[in-house]
Amino acid sequence: MNNAELIVATLRAAGVSHGFGIPSGNVLPLIEAMRVGRLPYVLTAHEGSAAFMADVMGRLTGAPGLCIATLGPGATNLTTGVGNAYLDRSPLLAITCNLPTSQLGRRIQMAIDHHTLFRPITKATLALREGRVASMLAEALEIALSEPPGPVHLDLPEDVALVSATEDVPATPVGRRRHPAPETSLRRAAEILGAARRPVAVVGSSAMRLRNPDVLQSVIDRHRLPFASTTMAKGMVPEDHPLSLGCIERARRQVQRELLRSADLVVGLGYDVVEVEYEAWIGKVPLLSIDVDPVDADRSVTIAHEVIGDLDASLEWLAQRPALRPEWPATMTAQHRDRFHRSLRPTSAGFAPHHAIDVVREVLPRDGILAFDVGAHTHQIDASR
Repeated sequence: MNNAELIVATLRAAGVSHGFGIPSGNVLPLIEAMRVGRLPYVLTAHEGSAAFMADVMGRLTGAPGLCIATLGPGATNLTTGVGNAYLDRSPLLAITCNLPTSQLGRRIQMAIDHHTLFRPITKATLALREGRVASMLAEALEIALSEPPGPVHLDLPEDVALVSATEDVPATPVGRRRHPAPETSLRRAAEILGAARRPVAVVGSSAMRLRNPDVLQSVIDRHRLPFASTTMAKGMVPEDHPLSLGCIERARRQVQRELLRSADLVVGLGYDVVEVEYEAWIGKVPLLSIDVDPVDADRSVTIAHEVIGDLDASLEWLAQRPALRPEWPATMTAQHRDRFHRSLRPTSAGFAPHHAIDVVREVLPRDGILAFDVGAHTHQIDASR
């Protein structure tokens, strides 16, 4: 077994199901190992597309997505999708196939410093070298899968790919989770929640990585929390739930901001500001943040308290607390939801974009997936049920 075949065996053992990319001379040893090792290689039109596809595979499967590029322009093309995975916290391995080791560092055609290129947009950038292939790959997998997940870059010289392996396939690593939040922090959160009369929860993209997604609705139901969601967290709790307020910061955002700013506490449940910063919409309402990371916010945001730790553990703790009794009017969520959705459908002559969206929503099954391209209509697609 050569090192390229060792890489393929390790990736398959870790649950990687496909690799995406564009071939070149330096990439061929790895592609051949993928053919022999039955790890499907998907040819793309551009390396950026390969990285985006790997990003989505990582999100859907939980195993790192895999994208592959040659040196130089192949590597630079890859960066857009890798940067997206970094911002959206998708587990991903980006392998650049490089010159033979003896030529690294020279000013040769297409040669650039891959590690300097990828360092700002990855959790780590690692060099695969003879005798340090399995160990580096195991480290990369663990880093990519550890909370918060993200992309890791690996640089593979052509001669290293072809030489006989001197290591065995490593044990498949398990990504590290955040430690549970301290009990004192959780109790303080419960006190703040208990004192609120008009709390509103806003669910964000960190919640997409819950091991037990049902615990999110358990917290909503237990404490009768009206809730909105960001675009990425849309649907984590069904949008026909009686406490649903809809999606924020897309179409008709001022309608949503008016409601959120009428609350006396915003509870960020797994809210990652990479989607939209708190200061854009929260106003003067105090924030109780429950997430895996500290809040990244402007000084204008009033942070009442932060619970930082494993999100599953924090939500499970909250779901077991005595039920809250918010003082929102019983009809508030239904009235707001009706107002919001009517505002998304202005009166217009003829067949308007929102009519088409409603027709598609009606004919799709409940678990149907709608794919769409860019344009102003995306705001209505994101905001609509």
